[in-house]
Amino acid sequence: MTTYCDYCNTHPEDTFNKNYHDTQYGFPLKNDDELFERLVLEINQAGLSWITILKKADNFHKAYNKFKIEKIAKYTEADRARLLADAGIIRNRLKVNAAIVNAQKILELRKEFGSFKGWLDANHPLTKEEWTKLFKKTFVFTGGEIVNEFLMSTGYLPGAHQPDCPVYKKVASLRPAWMRK
Repeated sequence: MTTYCDYCNTHPEDTFNKNYHDTQYGFPLKNDDELFERLVLEINQAGLSWITILKKADNFHKAYNKFKIEKIAKYTEADRARLLADAGIIRNRLKVNAAIVNAQKILELRKEFGSFKGWLDANHPLTKEEWTKLFKKTFVFTGGEIVNEFLMSTGYLPGAHQPDCPVYKKVASLRPAWMRK
């Protein structure tokens, strides 16, 4: 019998989490829009279950223009109203605002670091506490849990998978050598 991470073992009927666990969680992301998408989804998960976000992921993708940072950074009050009226996503004013403001912040980071990923890479490695402090200084709506899950889910912090999970070695093999330290 294959041993998976505890969460998958305790929720065997949950195909949303199982698919996310096996194909996305902890896997390094290279594209800024994908990194931004993960940050927005983690922000929207605050106070809710991750399965809620996974079930609404396609709706988020449509509502937020496929997470194109340049488009979201230019969102207007009409876009905010549209998002707050969209029952397919999380309709929370602070979370909607965070997506827009954080997209604008990423555009600022690109001027110095070339990309959101470039900024993340330039600051790696940091401890969870150091990352949280940096994110709070740089972005909005980024508390410790959001930062931790964002960084674990994108491979910047360890802990996404247990060492005996079959996905653990696959994820580890995909991370650049400098990130394995």
